[in-house]
Amino acid sequence: MPPRLYIDLPLHSGAALALPAGAARHVQVLRLQPGAAITLFNGRGGEWAAAVTQMGRSEVSVQIGMHDEVDRELGAAVTLALGMPANERMDAVVEKATELGVAAVQPLLCERSVLRLSGERAQKKVAHWQAVALAACEQSGRTQVPLILPVSPLADWLRDLPAGSDDGRARWLLSLRDAVPLHSARAPAAGVLCLSGPEGGLSAAEEAAARAVGFTAVSLGLRVLRADTAPLAVLAHLGLQAPHS
Repeated sequence: MPPRLYIDLPLHSGAALALPAGAARHVQVLRLQPGAAITLFNGRGGEWAAAVTQMGRSEVSVQIGMHDEVDRELGAAVTLALGMPANERMDAVVEKATELGVAAVQPLLCERSVLRLSGERAQKKVAHWQAVALAACEQSGRTQVPLILPVSPLADWLRDLPAGSDDGRARWLLSLRDAVPLHSARAPAAGVLCLSGPEGGLSAAEEAAARAVGFTAVSLGLRVLRADTAPLAVLAHLGLQAPHS
């Protein structure tokens, strides 16, 4: 399979293009030569076949070929809102969630959060996670890049949500308290907003606040899953429910 590269530019069949610096470095690291095939995508639908036409010390030129309308996204857009797990686990969640088809990730600061970010440090982390998501898209074949949203305290985020379910999305709260089995919860075409806690889970007060704005508690079973496992299990479940071409 040819290497896949994300290019944040308009792409058109038949056009010649000098790759942006990051993509050019990728091609150079792979030691591709003129004539080598690559695949380009820009997050606006489908992907393009392309071929390297020139390799310079700092510049790589390509010729863009045919556009393929391939769609590898989930049938319903899923936003994961999660209390950020600590250490490198958030990196892994973003990477694996991207592979599994997430549309957006909302990092949250909760009562029991171990990882506590704010200000410039939070902004740098979000930029890092966006880069992780981008790399996972290039590897997995996705043609749309999920959005990593700014870090927010859970209470503020809940307060700013549209009233009820005005946006048409299902609101799921991953919980062991008075929850319905995940397999009985239905994902509407408008998508799913899935809230998951950090290490130690959400507090009773946080869960009550989520239920008050329309979240339905759903359960993944009798076992207690880690903060970096539970949201991925939801995405895997939804991926298995989606029709496959």
